Amino acid sequence: MSKSKLFERLGQFFMIGFKGKEPSPEFLEFVSEENIGGVILFEENCASYDVLKENIRKIKASYRGMTPLIAVDQEGGRVCRIKGMPAEYHSASYYASGKMLEKFAEDYAHSALYMESVGISLNLAPVADIFLDEDNDCLRDRCFGRTAEEVSAFVEKSVEVAHRSGLLCCLKHFPGLGSADTDPHLAVPVVTIDEPTWLSREMIPFMSGVEKGVDFVMTTHMLMSKIDDKIVTESENVLSKLLREEIGFEGPVITDALDMNGAEKLGEPGERAVKAFRAGHDILLFGQDLEDTVEAFDYFVRACRDGEISEDRLESAQQRISGIKLKLDSNVLQ
Repeated sequence: MSKSKLFERLGQFFMIGFKGKEPSPEFLEFVSEENIGGVILFEENCASYDVLKENIRKIKASYRGMTPLIAVDQEGGRVCRIKGMPAEYHSASYYASGKMLEKFAEDYAHSALYMESVGISLNLAPVADIFLDEDNDCLRDRCFGRTAEEVSAFVEKSVEVAHRSGLLCCLKHFPGLGSADTDPHLAVPVVTIDEPTWLSREMIPFMSGVEKGVDFVMTTHMLMSKIDDKIVTESENVLSKLLREEIGFEGPVITDALDMNGAEKLGEPGERAVKAFRAGHDILLFGQDLEDTVEAFDYFVRACRDGEISEDRLESAQQRISGIKLKLDSNVLQ
């Protein structure tokens, strides 16, 4: 791909949200002008079936040519942006506690079909973390078990159901937040597990999801102090060694929201975006603050033009995203 063509597509590396019940004209103009890669929906954007469907219609109508990813966090339980039946379903821990794998598959299938029917293309689920620390309020009720084997069974089923329903799906929170006792929305969790422990425990549900054909992996803002002195969000070591080499994942990697407190140590929003991208993330996720998002995007564009990010890095990320969108456009989900 030519350098000029590559620079025209820098917006493809961003996924962003918007405030309010519907997208503002300013938001729609920004995603259109910069060809932003995807939009993440929050609860206030999903007030009803009609509101949700109309919001997605407006977003898609603002694009010129390239298909946007329309994403949502619909994990079940307390993390359900779309409320009410059939989209809303029980928490991961509910199904895990009763070993109700088939009940989960049935309930999630109803939700997935609902999402697909309104135009959502990506559910940011399943959670592949193992619940290992009782003080982990961030993950309470969101995990499918306390062992790698328990979680893996539900992760595999979740990927299977999503694809059967025409949805893309995403494993989170790589490399595994289950042993942390701090919420990355508030601060940087520090986990002290070594690599052999990770390989025999946290890695397993992620490996299961990747082998099942998951489309995306989302990282989290945490520090693996025995593996790297950088937080995962800026750690090329964690992404290249643990995710790409050990697990063999070849698809796009997405950050957790870069406006979370756990990412603050990386600097201003634009600096966070550049550091995360250079580490190996392909999609940079921002929340509902359009001003911060525009600032981060402009900083990222300048960094690319100034040569702070290599063309090879830009091209490899573009190829991964294009591959996913080709699969989405072709409806080849299996």
